[in-house]
Amino acid sequence: MQLQRRNRILRQSPAIRAMVAETILQPSDFIVPLFIDEGENLQTEIASMPGYYRRSLDLTLKEVKELWSMGIKSVLLFIKCRDEWKDNTGKEAWNKKGLMQRSVKAIKEAVPEMVVMTDVALDPYSSYGHDGIVQNGEIVNDETVEALVKMSISHAEAGADFVAPSDMMDGRIGAIRTGLEETGFTRTGIMSYSAKYASCFYGPFRDALDSAPGFGDKKTYQMDFANRTEAIKETMMDIEEGADIVMIKPALAYLDIIRDIKNVVEVPVSAYQVSGEYAMVKAAAKMGWLNEEKTIIETLTSIKRAGADLIATYFAKDAVRLLG
Repeated sequence: MQLQRRNRILRQSPAIRAMVAETILQPSDFIVPLFIDEGENLQTEIASMPGYYRRSLDLTLKEVKELWSMGIKSVLLFIKCRDEWKDNTGKEAWNKKGLMQRSVKAIKEAVPEMVVMTDVALDPYSSYGHDGIVQNGEIVNDETVEALVKMSISHAEAGADFVAPSDMMDGRIGAIRTGLEETGFTRTGIMSYSAKYASCFYGPFRDALDSAPGFGDKKTYQMDFANRTEAIKETMMDIEEGADIVMIKPALAYLDIIRDIKNVVEVPVSAYQVSGEYAMVKAAAKMGWLNEEKTIIETLTSIKRAGADLIATYFAKDAVRLLG
C-alpha cells in the first residue's frame, strides 16, 4: 500500500505529538477562584466541592503565595458575607473596611504582581440571595447598576487590577467604566461576564458562599441556555461599553459559544469551568468511572481549544502539577 500522506507520522511519539500540538496549556492561562471568610486560621472544605476550601484571609494569603510560586498569575476573589450584614441594598459590598476590600489590599501587599480580580454582584450581600436589588418581587436593573458602580469603585480603591461584574444587569459595564474614569481609576480593568447562562451547574458555588436565591430563580437576568446569537449580542455590547476581557460561563456545555465569541471579538476571551463541572469530575473519579487527572487536562484543553485565552478553574493547581 502506497500513500502520499500518512497522518500518523505526526502522532508516533510523545516528542512529536508535543512538537506539533495546536493547543498548549500553561500556568498563566489559569484564573484561580478563591473563597474568603471572616476569622483567623479557618479552612472549611466545601461539601459539594471535595478538595476545595473556603479560607480566612490569613490562610488565603498563604494560598496566594503558593499559587504565585507555581506560575499562576491571577486570582478571582469571592467573599462570604455574614448574615447579619446582608440586606436588600447590598451596602456591605462597598464598605471600605469590608472583607473584600481588606482581602484585595492584603493580597496586593503580600504578592504585588499577582493579578487580583474581584467579583462584582450583590448576591453574597443580599438578604434575598439575588444579584440585584429587589422591589415588589422584581430584581430591578438601574438601581442595581448604581450599587454595582459603588462596589466597583470600592474594589478599585482597595487595589483591584480588574473588577469582574457577574450580575448580568443591562448597562452595567458602561456605568462601571464611567464610574472608574470619573474617580481616576483609569488603570482598573473590567472582565465582564458577558455571556453568563442561567445554568444548573452553579449549585456547589452557592453552597460555598451561602448565596442561593431566596425566591424564584435568576432567569430574568442570566441568559437562556437555549440561545446562541444572544451571547454574541451581549458580548459585543459589553465591549462597546468598555469591557477589557469578556467571559463565558459555564464552559464545558458552552464550548460552541466560546468559539462563536472568539471568532468575532478582538479582546481576550475567558471561560469559567464552574463548580458543577468540578463536582461532576470529582464524583465520577471517586466512583472509578473516570481517570481524574486525564479528565482535568482533557477538559481544560478543550476549553482553550474552543478559544478561551484564560480559564477560571478550581483545577488550576492540579493542572499545573500535572503539566509539570
